[in-house]
Parts: sequence; C-alpha cells; structure tokens
Amino acid sequence: MYEKFYGFTSKPFQLTPDPSSLYLSAKHENARTYLEYVLRERSGFILLTGEIGAGKTTLVRYLLSMLEPSVKTAVILDSNVSPDQLLTMILSEFEVVPPGPSKSEALEALNRFLLARYAQGGYSLLIVDEAQNFTLEILEEVRRLSSLQSDDQHLLQIMLVGQPELRARLKRPELAQLSQCIGVSSHIPHLSRDETAAYIAFRLEKAGGKPDIFTPAAMQRIYRASRGVPRTINILCDAALVYGFAEKMAIIDAPVVEQAIEDREGRDLLPAAPLSAESPSTAGADAGGQFNEFLSRLDDLEQSLNMLQQQMDWRIEDLEGKGQGFKDDLVRNMKELYDRERDRTDKLLFEYSRIKERCAMLVKEKDAKAQAASSAENAELIGRMRDMLNAEREKNRQLEEAYQQLKEAFRCLEQNRLSELDRENQEFIASTFMDKQRNGKNRSWLK
Repeated sequence: MYEKFYGFTSKPFQLTPDPSSLYLSAKHENARTYLEYVLRERSGFILLTGEIGAGKTTLVRYLLSMLEPSVKTAVILDSNVSPDQLLTMILSEFEVVPPGPSKSEALEALNRFLLARYAQGGYSLLIVDEAQNFTLEILEEVRRLSSLQSDDQHLLQIMLVGQPELRARLKRPELAQLSQCIGVSSHIPHLSRDETAAYIAFRLEKAGGKPDIFTPAAMQRIYRASRGVPRTINILCDAALVYGFAEKMAIIDAPVVEQAIEDREGRDLLPAAPLSAESPSTAGADAGGQFNEFLSRLDDLEQSLNMLQQQMDWRIEDLEGKGQGFKDDLVRNMKELYDRERDRTDKLLFEYSRIKERCAMLVKEKDAKAQAASSAENAELIGRMRDMLNAEREKNRQLEEAYQQLKEAFRCLEQNRLSELDRENQEFIASTFMDKQRNGKNRSWLK
C-alpha cells in the first residue's frame, strides 16, 4: 500500500519472523553469541526466554539459518500432546519411520538415527518452542531424551524456548533434574528507548527507505506505548505508515503515531506490553523490574503533562484569537506570506524545469559520447581480431607446408629403405644359389 510512496522495496514492519531483518541490540547480540557458542560446542540443554513479541522466534530462525548443513533440526510447536505423541512428532520431524507402534521401538529408531548422524560427523538439534505451555510430564520426557548419548557426547542437543514463566516452572522440585541439565540460559529483554529508535531506523533502511521517516517525538511515543516490545513496535509503525500515506505525509510525526495508538487501543488490536524489561536471570531482576516500571509510569506522567500543556496552549491561542483586530492582522499577514511563498514556488518550479531540461541534454550527450566511444572500441577490437585471425591462418599455412615436406621426406626414406631391402634380398638369394651349386659340385667330385 505505502511501499511505493515511501520508497520501500518491501514492508519494513512485517509481523512474521524474518531472520534477514533481525535487529541485534547489545542484549540480542549477547544472547546470540551465547547460543552460537553452545550450539557449536554441543553442551547439553539451552534455555532461551523472553516476553511475548520480544523476538525469540526471529532469533531462533536466524540461528537455524547459520547452522551447518550437517545439523539436522526438529522443531516442536504443539504443546497439547502426550509423551508418546511427542516422540512420534520428533521422529516425524527427523523423517524417521519407526519399525513398530510401541514406544520402545520408537526410542530405538531415534537412537539409531542419532548414532548414524554422529558417525557421519553431524549432530541433531531439537527445539521446543512455547515450552512454558508443556506439562511437567512432557518436560520430563524431553529431559529423558538427553540420555541418548555416545561415550563422551550428547547425541541430541535440546533448546527450550519460552516466556519468562518457563523459568519459574523449572524451579519446581519436580523439574530439578531438568534444571540441572541446562548448560546455558539466556533471556531477551525489551528494547530501551535508544534501542527502539535504532530498531525503527534499522527496519526502515532494511526495506530500502530513509531511516529518518519517523521524527524523534514519534519514536518516543512509540517506545512509551510499546515499552520496547518489537512486535508492538512493528504494529504501531505499520499503522502509522498507513495513516501517513493516507495523509500524504513524507514524515511521520507524533500526532500520527498517537492516532494509530488510539485506533488500535480502541479496537483492542494493540497487544498489552508487560512492564518488566530486565532479564530474570540476573541478580537484581525484581528491583530492576520495579525501577523500569517506575520509569515507564514517569514517562506516562510526563506525556500527560505535555498533552495538558498543549491543550492549555491551544486554549490560550483560542482566547487571544477572539480579538477582531488580531484576527484581521493575522489574516492579512498570512495572505501576504502565502503570496510570497506562491511567487517563490513559481520561481523554483521554473528553475527546476530548466535544470531538468539541462540534465536531460547532458544525459543525451553522455549517452551519445558513450555510444561513439563504444563503436570505436568495437571497431578497434574487430581489427585486432581480424589481424589475429590472419596471423593464425598464415601460421596454419606454414605448418601445412612443413607437414607436406616432412611427408615427402618420409616417403623418400621409405622408398630408399625398400630399395635397399630388395637389393639385400637379391644378394642373399644369389649367394644362396651359388652356395648350393658349389656344394653340388663337391658332392659329385667325391663320388
């Protein structure tokens, strides 16, 4: 809809996870580094958590796109399954057909598959998404799969992905063994105010547009409404671009964003953003969450004060505008300003048309010169190729003459050799005949 108007090659704020549009803040970069290291070292369980819309799925897809071809992956999304169904889904993801319907046969088929992958130098990765929705029984079944290992290494690496409540569940006594198996744990927090502005500029540039389409005030309002959640940021930015396109606004300012926010909240289309913004795995998680909540409320209060100030300014202007003399002066000044701006616009349009014509002439001259130079170069190239062809023909002629001379010399040598052999044969026959006659005479004399 608005892509052509703003010069985009694609929609910059799509809601579907796109690994090529992954924005790596300092915290996202830290999480990615940890996860890449663990995947490379194959060190047991991986835990990745984050609030709804924080970018967990996009980061996981980015990591999958960076894996080597030797890594076979299985992704489990459905949490409403039994332990047997879970094993069947894993085998289906790995494209393994069990020999029978029993669970033991399925486990044996999975173990053979993992051993074959390990023998070929590859390994297998199981990703369990939305793991906070899985029952304790299913999570324990996932832990048992980690017992499939060779003498010194796990055959199946497992990544648990979910919302922060997954961490709380892992602290339960029933899941103590699973919690102890986790080698690396990483949490994706929400974006800060500066990271939100950088994220919006990154997505705009990634789509081929200008990074400054949103004013700083508009980005500030988006951050307050979204609290740094990338998915909510995408929803608000996309809606603001639609409204800006409808109004033919090249720059999106705060009122346009405010309109998008009010429209989405009025129709319950704007997801509720959690207040916490810090990683629950850090030591000061609770205090940090309360502090961030305080900052968010302070931002809301500041926004309310700004809106109140703006309303008061409008009210004062309205009261002052009731004076008839002020109104007449304002209308006259505005008319004069309009006339001056119209004259200035006409002059600029005239200058623009002249510059445009001049540019067109320069482009034509440049194209003509380039075509002439290209023709000259082509003619010179054809001449060189013709000379090379004639040289090759002369060389072939000389080789042909040398070949005929060698052929004639060989024929002469062959005739001389045949003549010499014929002469030697004649001499041999004559010598043999003389010997026979001499021997006959000697026998006659003896008799």
